[in-house]
Formats: sequence, structure tokens, C-alpha cells
Amino acid sequence: MSARINHFSVAPTLMQPMLDMEERLRASGLEHSLIELVKLRVSQINGCAYCIHMHTHDARANGESEDRLHLLNAWHESSLYSGRERAALSWAESLTRIESSRAAEATYQTMAAQFSEEDQVALTLVITTINAWNRIAIGFAIPHPTSSKASAA
Repeated sequence: MSARINHFSVAPTLMQPMLDMEERLRASGLEHSLIELVKLRVSQINGCAYCIHMHTHDARANGESEDRLHLLNAWHESSLYSGRERAALSWAESLTRIESSRAAEATYQTMAAQFSEEDQVALTLVITTINAWNRIAIGFAIPHPTSSKASAA
């Protein structure tokens, strides 16, 4: 597979706000491991090979266990995830599948019980941006790296 276009070189000014958002979210106070789990789970749902590759490698490089990475697709059935992670993953799935979930009140309340209001905004923006990155990578047919090194998104 080869990329349709290189969005960063074609429109760097348009892409910069996405990169700026990533920097702000990294500094938001949310745990890096939580952010990576959410990004990976959303990318699994969307079927974005580029982002699955990147966030698996990023999570592993930051100490995430192989078991948690392998079981993320079945997190509902696993005891390896904390209540806070489960609430974030449920919210991520709900917003990613918003056409059917409609961001149900019960899902929101479960998430809100685990996150401050500011963290709720940060988490929702993490979910929003990874969905956008997935659509960019899939839409422009960005191939995942063939080496173990992953790049920005």
C-alpha cells in the first residue's frame, strides 16, 4: 500500500493545530498509559493499521505489558484494567461509535465518576483527536512503518 498524499507536506499549516493539540493533551495531566490505551482501542475499532502500529509501539516503549496490549480488544472480559481505565475505554468506544451509542448517560456517569471535569474534557479530546488521526491515516492510505519505529500521530 502506498499513501495517496502526504498530508503533512501538502498542508503543514492545516496540520499544525492537530500537532499542537497532541502536545496540549500530553501535558493535560492524564496518565500517558491511559492515553495510549484509549488511542489504541479507538484505532482498533476504526481499523487504522498505522495508528494501531504506532500506539502499540508507544505503549510498549512506555512499559505497557504484553498481556494488556493483547487483551485490549476484549477489555470488557479482562480484570487487567483499572476502574478508571475501564471508564475511559467505555467512553472512548461510546464516542467512537456515537451513531449507535448516542453517548449514553450511564456511560457518561461511569466516566464522570472517575475523572474530574477538566479530565473529562481532556479525555474527550484524546478520543476526538485519535478519531481524526484515524480518518486522516485511513483516508490518505498512510501505510504503517515496516520497522519497529513509529512516527507522529
